[in-house]
Amino acid sequence: MFDFLIKYRGIFVVLFVLPASMIFKAYMGSRHRLIFFLNSAPDKHDERVQKVQQQVKDWQEKTGGKVPMCTARPGWQAMSLKQGNYKKTHYQVDVSLMDILSIDREKGTVRVEPMANMGQISSLLKPLGLSLAVVPELDALTVGGLINGFGIESSSHKYGLFQHICTSLEIVTADGELVKCSPEENSELFYAIPWSYGSLGFLVCAEIKIVPSKDVVHITYIPYTEKQAFVDRFAEESLKPFDEAYDFIEGLVYSEQEAVLMLGNFVDTVPAGKTKNALNNFWKPWFYEHVRNLLTKGTEQEEYVPLRHYYHRHTRSFFWEMEQIIPFGNSTWFRYLLGWMSPPEISLIKLTETEAIHELYDTHHMDQDFLLPLSTLDQSLSYFHQEVDFYPLWICPMRVFDTPIRGMVNPLRNEQMFVDVGIYGEPNIANYIAKDTTRKLEAFMREIGGFQALYADTYQTREELREMFDHTLLDKLRAETGALKAFPEPYDKVSRAART
Repeated sequence: MFDFLIKYRGIFVVLFVLPASMIFKAYMGSRHRLIFFLNSAPDKHDERVQKVQQQVKDWQEKTGGKVPMCTARPGWQAMSLKQGNYKKTHYQVDVSLMDILSIDREKGTVRVEPMANMGQISSLLKPLGLSLAVVPELDALTVGGLINGFGIESSSHKYGLFQHICTSLEIVTADGELVKCSPEENSELFYAIPWSYGSLGFLVCAEIKIVPSKDVVHITYIPYTEKQAFVDRFAEESLKPFDEAYDFIEGLVYSEQEAVLMLGNFVDTVPAGKTKNALNNFWKPWFYEHVRNLLTKGTEQEEYVPLRHYYHRHTRSFFWEMEQIIPFGNSTWFRYLLGWMSPPEISLIKLTETEAIHELYDTHHMDQDFLLPLSTLDQSLSYFHQEVDFYPLWICPMRVFDTPIRGMVNPLRNEQMFVDVGIYGEPNIANYIAKDTTRKLEAFMREIGGFQALYADTYQTREELREMFDHTLLDKLRAETGALKAFPEPYDKVSRAART
C-alpha cells in the first residue's frame, strides 16, 4: 500500500492539488489587495483586536473557563506537516489578523499582524530598499508562528532567531485584556512569549526590526569533501564579529563527508560580464539540486541572485520535501511544462491527505530541526549519520543573545553561537522506527545542551521537555495572568499525544 501511495501520489497532486493551489493563491492575493484598497489597515486593526477581546470574554461566559482556548485557524492551514488535533476539543477564537499596518523608517521597524507571512512582507519591503533582519525561508510562514514558535534564516548568525528582531509585542490575555510588551514595558511577558506556543494569550500585533537591503545577493559556493574542513570553516565564518561577518551563511550537507558552504553578501549591482541567476524561475532546477551540481564541479563558484529569489530559494522545493510529494518535480520536462504551477500549497496537501498518507509520514518520514551548540557540530553530524543517515541536511548558524530576563531557551553551555540542523525526509537506516529514533535524538539534544524545534513531533515526556526548555518564567506568568486554565501549556500542544 505504501509503495502504491509513493508511486502515484505525485500524479494526484499534479492533477488536483496544483490547480487548486493556483486558485487558492489567486483568491488570497485578491483578498489582500482588496483589503489594502478598501480599508485603512490601522483603523481596522483596532476593530479586529476588539473582536478578539470580545471572543475571549464570550469564552468566559459560555464555558466558565473550563475548556482551554486556541485559535480557530484549522490545523491543515499550518505549515507543519503534522496535524494539531487538540483543536478539536478546544474553544476556538478567530484571530484572522493578516495585514501589514505601518512602516517606521526612523525607528527601523515594521508593525504587522500575526497572520502576515514572509512572502507578503518581503514583497512589500523590497521596493523600499528594506528587509526584515531575519526572513525565514518559506513564503507562507507567519509572523505569529515564528514568534510563538521559532524562526531562523541564514542571517541569524548576526541577528539571532526571529524572536530577537521583535521590538514589541501585543497579546490578548485570558481576561480579554490587550497588553503591550517590550524590553522596557512588561518585559517579563516580552521575553516569555517566544517558544510559548500561544500559552500566554493571543498574539495580535508585533513590531519587528527592519534593515536596509539591496537588490542582489552575491553568493560564494565552497565545496568540501572532508567533513572536518567544512565544520572548521563554517565555525570560523559564523563566529566573526558582526561588522566582519558575511550577511548570509548556510550549508548543505550531502553525505557523511560532502558539503557546500554558502557565503552571501548584499551588493548594489552585478559586475560587468556577470549575470543574475533568478533561482526561483519555474524552469530552474530546485535550489538544493543546483547546489549539488556545484559540489560535483569541485571548485569554488560564485553567482549573483536577485534578493527575493535568494530569500525564498528553498520555497519551490520545500527544501527537498517536494521530491517526496512529486518525485518527478525537478525533471526538465515537468519544470518547463508544469513548473509554473508550483509549488503546491502545503495547507491543501494536508487537507487532501488520507489516513494512509498520515501513517506513511508518521512511520517513514522525519521532519525535525535541532538547535545545538556550534562546538558540538562535528559530533552531532556524526551522530545524525549513525542514527538517521539522511541527506541533504540544512545547516544554519544562529547567535544566542544574553537577555536581562531568561525565557524558554537558556543554553546550558557558555556559548553564543548555535547551529540549526534540519532533517527533512525518509531516514535510510535499517528498521527505522520513528518514535525510537526521535527519542534518541531528543536525549542527545538534552545531553549536549541543544533544543528541538517544536513544530514537529516530539516524543519527549512532559518532564523531559521541561528539562530541555526552561519553564520558570512561563509558569510564573501563566499563573499571574490566569492562563493556566485558559490556554494549554506548550507540551499539551506540541507533544505527539496532542497531535494525534
